[in-house]
Amino acid sequence: MLKIYKNLKKHDWFLVALIVGLTILQVYAAMTMIDFMQNLIKSIQFLAYHNDPGLISESFKTIFDSLGGDWTIIANMDLGALGLEASTIEAVKSIADATTEPIWFNGGMMILCAFGSALCQVVISATASIVAADLATYTRSKVNDKVSSFSLAEINRFSTASLITRTTNDIENVQMTSLLMMRMVFAAPVTAIWAICKIQASSYQLTIVTALGIVFLVIGLAIIMALVTPKFKISQKYLDRINGVTRENLNGIRVVRAYNGEDYQEKKFSVANKKQTNLQIFTGRVLNLMNPLMTILMNGVSLAIYWVGASLVNEGTIDYATVTSFMMLATQIIMAFVMLLMMFIMWPRASVSAKRIHEVLDSKNSIVDPLEPKSPITKGEIEFRDVSFRYPDAQDDILEHISFKAKMGDTVAFIGSTGSGKSTLVNLVTRLYDVTKGQILIDGVDVRDMKQSDLRQLIGFVPQKGLLFSGTISSNIKFGNPELGDSEMKEAATVACADEFIEKMEDKYDSPIAQGGTNVSGGQRQRLCIARAVATSPQFIVFDDSFSALDYKTDRKVRDNLKEKQKDTTKLIVAQRIGTIMDADTIIVLSEGKAIGQGKHKDLLENCPIYREIALSQLSKEELGI
Repeated sequence: MLKIYKNLKKHDWFLVALIVGLTILQVYAAMTMIDFMQNLIKSIQFLAYHNDPGLISESFKTIFDSLGGDWTIIANMDLGALGLEASTIEAVKSIADATTEPIWFNGGMMILCAFGSALCQVVISATASIVAADLATYTRSKVNDKVSSFSLAEINRFSTASLITRTTNDIENVQMTSLLMMRMVFAAPVTAIWAICKIQASSYQLTIVTALGIVFLVIGLAIIMALVTPKFKISQKYLDRINGVTRENLNGIRVVRAYNGEDYQEKKFSVANKKQTNLQIFTGRVLNLMNPLMTILMNGVSLAIYWVGASLVNEGTIDYATVTSFMMLATQIIMAFVMLLMMFIMWPRASVSAKRIHEVLDSKNSIVDPLEPKSPITKGEIEFRDVSFRYPDAQDDILEHISFKAKMGDTVAFIGSTGSGKSTLVNLVTRLYDVTKGQILIDGVDVRDMKQSDLRQLIGFVPQKGLLFSGTISSNIKFGNPELGDSEMKEAATVACADEFIEKMEDKYDSPIAQGGTNVSGGQRQRLCIARAVATSPQFIVFDDSFSALDYKTDRKVRDNLKEKQKDTTKLIVAQRIGTIMDADTIIVLSEGKAIGQGKHKDLLENCPIYREIALSQLSKEELGI
């Protein structure tokens, strides 16, 4: 937990120091107010005795009568010559000189101390809120930056739902605990130590009563902590599960409704939700024991203090003002221990959250930039040299010994059955994963020797599932090249045949796009993704089965546009349609991660039985020219 405070900046540490200083000032004001209250009670008592001598004790009444029964005369007497004790002389003088001025003074100082204490608390709360918010902001930014640098291996290891929970709920837990810690924990030890020092000077009998109350309080809260702390450790895992089910349900809402799967999804959610609910009910019930425990102890200690204090007053050992101030000091001590123990209860939950956050921040990226990056001469040449790949923790390679070379402007296509490794292969080009064996070279430079940003700047990527971002059509096309001019943007849309539907929209290129592109059709979404890739003027464009959402006519037209206007761009196409790849310069047939055929369309029809089988399953012999 403490490790996370390294994220605070210098000005935040200055604010923390200010909080500590204000806390000491606030406690000083509170303790001083108790002194003024004690003096106020004594001033009221002295004035009451002065006005009505019948209220004073028998011992003082005897002295009063022996001195003539007139406070004015007594005030001018030399009481020391009468052989009275110093404490008695002081008390008699105080009663004899009693006026309303000490009452007004002490009352005014109490108000001033209370106002000062309240003002300090307000400033402390506001400052603590700023520091806690800054901590959350800095930490959230670091987590977001770290997650953005993750490869697919790290994202899959943590899961998307867990990363969302760690970025939101876990950071909120740390923020709230830090806020309460700065508001309470700094004040608690200062208050407790200060009050204990003052209380010991009053009465050891009353100190014992207070100490017993604190012991019972600590035992009770320790039992509560022992019950709830283990539950906090699994609470965040349940929350991950809830987020995961919710995310899955929202992303797949069309499929869920198409198959009437609402009940099935609801059951999955209910299982995760019930576990979290039962956990929260248990911890809530246990933590709710704190309020009655505190109430019983506070009232019990108060009763014990007044009971013992009354006996001591009757004995003449202490006065009522001392008992009252002691009561306030005892309350301060108990509340200070309550605050500390409350933090000990909240700390484990925040510690679990902080640990989960640092698991993300401390994780090592499997894909990193080289210390001395190389920059290729961008000729648009790419070569796979005996490439093999195995997913993390997998036992077998999913790709084995893939080799091919493409020159600038060439089109290389990949085809094969589902699970043959086509999408995995193109993911290696953009370094979403790194090869296990072999090399991927761009203009003779291994992609692992290039900065990731430089590499991806050369590549336009069109994913299998078209993904758009909330904004406008314009902002989505310019996503990879914000400085793109409007004319170049329109040209990119024309290449992707996206202008056909954009021009029909009311706001044209300023038309809004919902998150994920849910307000446009699948084919329109895919064409916008192609336009986005073209707009970056890349040396390479990777199409990960991107033409499957397009009709045959649009598919043909987009490929013709690419061939005409992007003739110097090297294209890597993953496809299921033979018609999409028939004109490719090189076609690679994959089966179970191995290249079982490589060449042009006509050659593969003759030499590769699997390619011929795929082709005949889609087109007639006449269409294939057989």
